[in-house]
Amino acid sequence: MSLTRRHFLQLSLAVNALYALRMPAAQANPAKLQFGPATPFSFDALKAMARDAATRDYTPPPRPDPAIVQQIDYDAHGKLQYRKDAALWAEGGSAYPISFQHVGMFFPKTVKMNVVEHGQARSIVYDPDLFAAGPDHVARQLAPEPSAFAGFWVHEKRGGPDWKKLEPWATFLGASYFRAVGANGDQGQIGLSARGIAIAPGTSNPEEFPDFVAFWFEPAPKPTDPVIIYALLDGPSLSGAYRFALSRGKGVVMNIESALFLRKDIERLGIAPLTSMYWFSETAKGAGSDWRPEVHDSDGLAMLNGNGEHLWRPLNNPPHISVSSFMDKAPKGYGLFQRDRLFDHYQDGVRYHLRPCAWVEPLGDWGAGAVQLTEIPTDDEIHDNIVAMWVPKEPATAGKSYEFKYRLSWLNEDPSNFPLARCVATRLGNGGQPGKPRPKGVRKFMVEFLGKPLDALAWGEKPEPVIVASRGEISRVEIEPVPDDVAGHWRTHFDLKADGADPVELRCFLRLRDKAVSETWLFQYHPF
Repeated sequence: MSLTRRHFLQLSLAVNALYALRMPAAQANPAKLQFGPATPFSFDALKAMARDAATRDYTPPPRPDPAIVQQIDYDAHGKLQYRKDAALWAEGGSAYPISFQHVGMFFPKTVKMNVVEHGQARSIVYDPDLFAAGPDHVARQLAPEPSAFAGFWVHEKRGGPDWKKLEPWATFLGASYFRAVGANGDQGQIGLSARGIAIAPGTSNPEEFPDFVAFWFEPAPKPTDPVIIYALLDGPSLSGAYRFALSRGKGVVMNIESALFLRKDIERLGIAPLTSMYWFSETAKGAGSDWRPEVHDSDGLAMLNGNGEHLWRPLNNPPHISVSSFMDKAPKGYGLFQRDRLFDHYQDGVRYHLRPCAWVEPLGDWGAGAVQLTEIPTDDEIHDNIVAMWVPKEPATAGKSYEFKYRLSWLNEDPSNFPLARCVATRLGNGGQPGKPRPKGVRKFMVEFLGKPLDALAWGEKPEPVIVASRGEISRVEIEPVPDDVAGHWRTHFDLKADGADPVELRCFLRLRDKAVSETWLFQYHPF
């Protein structure tokens, strides 16, 4: 896995903090955006550009002098604050200003920026004076060409609180990574990331990271209008054209269209990928690994399959790379969620309990394939080790093309209409009976569910746990209300004995009078 997204998280927070502390003195002649000549532009033209690029050998995007860029480390990059007065639409023309990010050690490739109005595109000209860095900053040694833009931020609307002092609500920086705030964006909360595409994560081949090599921005005249962004994707194995319609509300909703054109065969093509970090949680924690009870940006994969079944798969930090495929046809949605919202469960000043969730809703029939979850071992929170994505069933071979449309919602919870109880906790411990010798190789699982229709059960009425294991023996199954006086809060616990080291796939849901009253809990257990 790349560290791009984790470094971006650190840098984005650092840049905003440093901006407030290190505002430079006003220049006599501050830089203003300069634009190139106008040329016709449309999404169809961008698709044709991507299609044509896929017929030629791949050429990496230009890089400013690598020897200089490598010196723009964490601290040096933090001093390269973009001058907000020079932001695109800082004074008008669109409700949401856009500022730009500089290349650096972690983002060494240049990205072309363009503005589109009335079907005409003009390039945005890079000028080192757009960034508030002193004359002795190492970035001043870069030549004017190629451009040293690496990404951009979409800022809050003008006309309210000072947008120059607020966190951006959408960011695109590094390869094809992008992210947005959820409903806690006013508290500076970002977390997991999305990507334009994922190529071969969790395979025996090195993972490939194509780049968004150019962006085009259309204005949003009113705050209720979406910000329209077009992007050209390019990499060794494919090229692509993207259209993003970004809407700012309680959280952020992105309507995304993509057209992909393959140069080469791709072992594992990931559509609408989400990337996150999971180190440990209440489920299982090694003694003394960290002082905090939980550390993760997301704690589970939620799915709504083509048959309308809601699934919840708690994340693992496995002993080795693990890839789980959930076969489906015409999926209705999937996402990486942070369900545990209690600060006491984290005790961390970065406020993991406020991290956003991201939900992918296919628009149209995506056909047959699988939601695929890749989990990579990690021993620290600095690594992104989780990928969730859609993998089409048919092989991704050279010369093929694809078009996908989907809605990506950055919120605090599942945006789908969910009528059943949710799984809210998974805990593991030693199996057997208290006060007696614990049998070797037996693990106890405790799974909690909360919500309707469990809160409407009659006195003395109990749901029935339905538990299935891919191998091993299930015993000591019990169901009870959690003794916290919270209506609709139930837990089931059971023992599993499984010999050998092969993973065990577990499945559980609650039913009442032959009807499911909870989503389906899935878990991959690695015996030890």
